[in-house]
Amino acid sequence: MSLTPSHRLYIFAAVLFAALTICSRKFSSLGSPSFLIFLAVAGIAYLLAVREFLTRPRFPKRVIIIGLTVAALWHILFLLKPPGVDDDIHRYIWDGRLQRLGYNPYIVVPSDPAVSGLHTAETPTLNHPDLPSPYPPGAELFFRAIAAIHESIFAFKVAFVVCDFAIVFVLLDVLRRSGQAEHWVLAYAWNPLLAIEVAGSGHIDIVGVLLLLVSFAALGRRWRTVAALAFGLAVSVKLLPIVLLPLYWRRVRVRDALLTIVVLGLLYVPFLNHSWIPIGSLGTYVHSFWFNDPVFAALERVAAPELVTGFAVLVGIVTAMWFGRKRGESAPASFAWPMAASLLCAPVVYPWYLLWLLPFLRSASTLPIIIWTISIIPTYVAWHLRALGRPFIVPGWILLLEYGSVAMAAAIIWLSSIRKSERAGALGSETHPSSHDSVSRS
Repeated sequence: MSLTPSHRLYIFAAVLFAALTICSRKFSSLGSPSFLIFLAVAGIAYLLAVREFLTRPRFPKRVIIIGLTVAALWHILFLLKPPGVDDDIHRYIWDGRLQRLGYNPYIVVPSDPAVSGLHTAETPTLNHPDLPSPYPPGAELFFRAIAAIHESIFAFKVAFVVCDFAIVFVLLDVLRRSGQAEHWVLAYAWNPLLAIEVAGSGHIDIVGVLLLLVSFAALGRRWRTVAALAFGLAVSVKLLPIVLLPLYWRRVRVRDALLTIVVLGLLYVPFLNHSWIPIGSLGTYVHSFWFNDPVFAALERVAAPELVTGFAVLVGIVTAMWFGRKRGESAPASFAWPMAASLLCAPVVYPWYLLWLLPFLRSASTLPIIIWTISIIPTYVAWHLRALGRPFIVPGWILLLEYGSVAMAAAIIWLSSIRKSERAGALGSETHPSSHDSVSRS
């Protein structure tokens, strides 16, 4: 007896739960072979589930409820674990603590002996202690807010998981209002990157993702002021969504845009240094921090890093303009592809950067990006190599596997669309014979 689609989803959910449970127990050895094998199993189960989402118009509501419940369980498993070898969250605690004590994180260098007394048990291991913070002001103020509640890794991770769960509820509302199948919320909630990078390591990106999705939802409701403000706040967390600006053209009023600019300016006020807007180590980040960047590495040989970074932004903006005209500004793919195109050319492509794309991946046209969220999994081996004292780089064969999978998926979809167009054209010519044939038959 063949399995029903719902039963197949239950099986994929069980495999995801089992594989991610094992990964949570091996989280301290992020990137090791034993960790990657089970994370890859989870990734394969996820892709098989996405195939079910694409081939079936609807699933019973109980399937969605059970699927979200199981996802919440494996989030909790990772939430209860230490962040492992990823150390960004230690920087978040440090930046929040500095602000609470009246210091400027864009100026203070953590390794400065003069501030050694400010460290706690969780901050001496923060990343790049010889540099001030690179994060935009929205992220910094979020760090301060959580640090005011409790200066701990657990408090920050709880805040990120709360944002993750909030995305689920906003996404469900978006799906209902747009008439899309609600099971697409599982395409978000089941992605293994959420368990690893939000509940596990804890990354600020999920806060920006929530704000961006709120902006997207507000555009659908014609709440233009809310859409503009939420978009501006998302940019204040990480700069990546700035490439989506063309999608807001003429969809928000001028006064909304001006209000957003004013709010963004006010976010910088607490950090002003002699009337100068600080950027911390952002310039160093662009010039020196490179990871998982085959396109950037190729272009950097012929142009300065700053120019290539500018090119990455330009690629995203042009992609947004193209998708806005072809698919419409309100299409989820129009939000996903510009950010993906910009990341493809960026100097740094960490796995958690792809979190920004997840709420907008719910169609066959975004399948290459969906595959990218899984094909990027082998890059975790770089953290394992660093723990062994080797250079923090992604081996070439992994780059080929990661980006080759995406390119192959994109080529298959492109060829499939061409064949469908050809079939449609042939069917049209048969249905509507030429005037010459009509005259001949008469």
